Amino acid sequence: MLELQGVCKARREGPREHRVLENVELQLSRGEYAVVWGLRSSGRSTLLRIAAGIEPPDSGVVRFEGADPHRGNGALGEGIGYCHLHFGAGEGRTALESVMMALLARGVTAARARARAEDALERSGAADCRTRPVACLDRADSVRVALARTVALDPRLLVIDDPTHGVELMQRDGILLLLRTLAGEGIAVLASTGEPTGLSGADRTLALSEGRLRGSAAPELGDVVALHEHGRRRAAG
Repeated sequence: MLELQGVCKARREGPREHRVLENVELQLSRGEYAVVWGLRSSGRSTLLRIAAGIEPPDSGVVRFEGADPHRGNGALGEGIGYCHLHFGAGEGRTALESVMMALLARGVTAARARARAEDALERSGAADCRTRPVACLDRADSVRVALARTVALDPRLLVIDDPTHGVELMQRDGILLLLRTLAGEGIAVLASTGEPTGLSGADRTLALSEGRLRGSAAPELGDVVALHEHGRRRAAG
């Protein structure tokens, strides 16, 4: 369903160029749940934006169902759902309104938008939040409503960056289980995490370090710790 071949991306930092991604290769199948682990500023967010068609690579090939999502109108909002974990001022006051707004913006009738929004909130475990202001939601409920907003668009690929960041420890398993469930329903899920606990439930986990994506299966905990310590040494000097 999703394929990245030889993807490279660089950022300009003053007079120097920083290679964010270097010849990244990635394939994702229908119903597969894959998680990319990486330290902060490792490039995992950039990788996910490129995979979702939001940001183009400098070089390399990105294909979603055989087509380049960066050309033409792209597949974003149709086949690809990039889950933004924030709510803008114009996205509705309540959780239900927020999910409905995403549908109304795509020409769905009000009655149909409400029905689909209600269903998406139920699937995401956020039905109890439907009448609550999004500004008053705790982090876990906010993630669930954001997922409902994306799921309501019926994506075939769901991309979400660091879904458990800021979520209370006891509530993280529920978020990860939800992603696992969505994959079980046939949605390809590509997520990122900065913590080893965020790899739980994934079909495949990969590690991103120094621009290179490593591993096709779950990394050993020792490898994750080694990458973490290497990143600390780099940050220290």
